[in-house]
Amino acid sequence: MTKQDAPLHPLMRQPGADNARVMNEELFFDLVYVFLVTQISHGLLHHLTPAGGMQTLILWFAAWLGWQYTGWVTNWFDPRVPALRGVLFLTMALALVCGAAAPEAFGARGLAFALCYAGMQVGRSAFIVCSLPASHPLAPNYRRILGWGIVAACFWIAGGLASPQARVPLWAVGVACEYVSPMFGFWLPGLGRSHTSDWTISGSHIVERCQLFVIVALGETIMASGLSLAQSEHWSWIELGGFAASFLCTIAMWWLYFETSSEEAEHAIASSPDPGRMGAYFHYLHVVLIGGIIVTAVAMDLLLENPLEEARGAPALVMTLGPVLYLLASTAYRWVATRRLMLGQMAGAGVLIVAGFAGQDLPMWGLAFCETTLFLTISILCSGKIPRNRACI
Repeated sequence: MTKQDAPLHPLMRQPGADNARVMNEELFFDLVYVFLVTQISHGLLHHLTPAGGMQTLILWFAAWLGWQYTGWVTNWFDPRVPALRGVLFLTMALALVCGAAAPEAFGARGLAFALCYAGMQVGRSAFIVCSLPASHPLAPNYRRILGWGIVAACFWIAGGLASPQARVPLWAVGVACEYVSPMFGFWLPGLGRSHTSDWTISGSHIVERCQLFVIVALGETIMASGLSLAQSEHWSWIELGGFAASFLCTIAMWWLYFETSSEEAEHAIASSPDPGRMGAYFHYLHVVLIGGIIVTAVAMDLLLENPLEEARGAPALVMTLGPVLYLLASTAYRWVATRRLMLGQMAGAGVLIVAGFAGQDLPMWGLAFCETTLFLTISILCSGKIPRNRACI
């Protein structure tokens, strides 16, 4: 089944030049995530403990799932239709409240976060189910998505009502319901399962939406370095060096991602016999890749706040973990998009880990300089615009 074979319901994107274009409504929607990503990264910055890391992970997955499911809706349906535009605006409002509640999501504002998140996920799918006739090819899929959204919502609301200690496992199950259910076609008793071969998607739209979210996340690293420098009373050479390391690290992440040709990624989806599965892989990988950007932004904050502090413990861990996560996810993305295994990036992740352990006697600025130099070198050597050596093929 292709998009051309599907009934042209008024809610759906119509054939034509704008069929796969990212609309202004979608760009407007992404503005919320500038705030949400900032809130999540600042939450990790102020709770650098195993418990804080787990809580941040749950909130990040929730944020990503809210964006991901919205992205799939606007891939199939036209956000310029007034009714769907209204749903997007309402989703934005709920996501904005989630962002405001995020710092206290595992405290006093847990129920507010849960209700807004559940309302966003369930409400969006319920609107699609109510709008499509039962005979439409996408209707059974959205009934299953709605079913899993309701199951997840039960765990989110139960967690919001529970004590902070019980909230982590309950919300983790809620995240798993929505993240894992596509892997087995949203199977539900009586409704069966969907097949990714039935998911009609536009490869160019999915790829561009993911690229725009990466830009949003990279903006957080820019803000972290810029605000820290602005708040510094004295711009010593160490502080300016830390700012340079932070900025170069952001360039390295941009270079590594956007030198992966978008045309290759679009072609991978368009030429795949199962484009829905390929698009799902892109979303699964981006949650890790953008998570690496968020962790790196936290590391840059720590660097610019205390450049002379000894690089030990949690600060050294996030300084290394962010780029390593980013490199490994980027390697997987390149493999999915091009079927080329970037051995240079994998080896580079190993070198960064070794440098992180070896550099724990250095001050933060020293470790940051070493990690950034390595990261930038790996990004340039393994980019898609230069002749690839054997290690990067």
